Amino acid sequence: MSQVRVRIAPSPTGEPHVGTAYIALFNYAFAHREGGKFIFRSEDTDRERSTTANEDAILRSLKWLGLQWDEGPDVGGPHAPYRQSERAAIYKTHADALIESGKAYYCFCSAERLAQIRDEQAKNKQAIMYDGFCRGIDPAEARRRVQAGEPRVIRLAVDRSGETCFEDKLRGRIAIRNEGVDDQVLLKSDGFPTYHLASVVDDRLMGVTHVIRAEEWISSTPKHVLLYNAFGWTPPMFVHMPLLRNQDKSKISKRRNPTSLDFYRNEGYLPEAMLNFLALMGYSMPDGREVFPLSEFIAGFSLDRVSTSGPVFDLQKLEWINGEYIRRLDTDELATRICNGFTKRIGVPDEAFKKAVALIRERIRKLSEFDDMTAFMFGGVEDYDPALLIQKKTTKDDTIAMLKDSAELIAGAADFTPAATEAAFRGMAERAGAKPGNLFMVLRIAVTGRKVSTPLFETMELIGQEECGRRISVALGKLAGA
Repeated sequence: MSQVRVRIAPSPTGEPHVGTAYIALFNYAFAHREGGKFIFRSEDTDRERSTTANEDAILRSLKWLGLQWDEGPDVGGPHAPYRQSERAAIYKTHADALIESGKAYYCFCSAERLAQIRDEQAKNKQAIMYDGFCRGIDPAEARRRVQAGEPRVIRLAVDRSGETCFEDKLRGRIAIRNEGVDDQVLLKSDGFPTYHLASVVDDRLMGVTHVIRAEEWISSTPKHVLLYNAFGWTPPMFVHMPLLRNQDKSKISKRRNPTSLDFYRNEGYLPEAMLNFLALMGYSMPDGREVFPLSEFIAGFSLDRVSTSGPVFDLQKLEWINGEYIRRLDTDELATRICNGFTKRIGVPDEAFKKAVALIRERIRKLSEFDDMTAFMFGGVEDYDPALLIQKKTTKDDTIAMLKDSAELIAGAADFTPAATEAAFRGMAERAGAKPGNLFMVLRIAVTGRKVSTPLFETMELIGQEECGRRISVALGKLAGA
């Protein structure tokens, strides 16, 4: 077999989609596993919706994930250009060749006539497709009308008899009766190709051996196979990946789940965690592991292990995987990543910042959670209800006494390390006949303003002896005024 060549070919008509990353990952893994080439092609023939900004965002997002291509619009390659908008002459040449061979024809039908046909077919509950009105026009007459400048498109002349078959690597033989295949438009009236023509021509000229794409393209594949046949070309191997699904098995969409890669990047999901999560979509490692690096995914990759059942895009699962990757980073690396856009504290992480990172590393699931988790460490305690300070079976006076004793202990402490501070407060609770847990909760709320926080005594050390004393004084004032 010739060298494996695969491609990711998004249309830059919106934000970078997680589905694009999902399909790109499986193309990338297959290419690297087989020693082949991975191509990026921008299918930007939708002139109304395609933008350079959208293309840049897609390129940026896939690079953030680490899915670098061997050929593409930004790196070049032997089959440039890699933007379809720059290949219009190529498509026209191929469409004209189909006209000359009688495999395609000019269609001069107006938008109004086509709309009328669709309305009538819908009213009669018929399949919505072109009625072939222009198919019988004499070729000489058609050329005359073209030369006169009459608006037209080029359509494929589909043989209505029989069926079109193709082999899908994951699904086996698929056959669709030709009577239901439309005489598809190949070249639009503005001279730009439709997706079908451009995709087939480009895959052929760029030497694509395997078309790995989402299963939503299965219904279009007979059109592509008919085009390959019309040109006299051998089709590539088709691999239609299962669609990403919501929990209720509906197709993933931004109405139900965030679908933009920019969202996940800005929320602080690690690229390596996102790739790991996407790799689990319709795939399982031979040993059953759920957390694994990209290199190991590639090393054991096989299309035979892809399942066609719709994988569920579960955000809770993604957060769990992201947390696992966060905890595998050392403190310095995690601090650097948080500083790179996920905190209001600008600059290189100092020792206090690193200590805060070490305290939250077991709890954090996304880098964007850092500021909220550590706000009380650096920005003071948010307002809280003083009633939280009073624990069960403890009175207000008991709590005030606890806080006063705590303030004295902190002010007089010669050693404010976590071990020393914890031992001192346990001794204080024992002398007072109080439960250590109650005392620690009073301290936690006074120092952090929260019932749940990072480890208490490590947090107190980070906040500092003087500031902890000041916060306990504030707590006393709150209780006195309550």
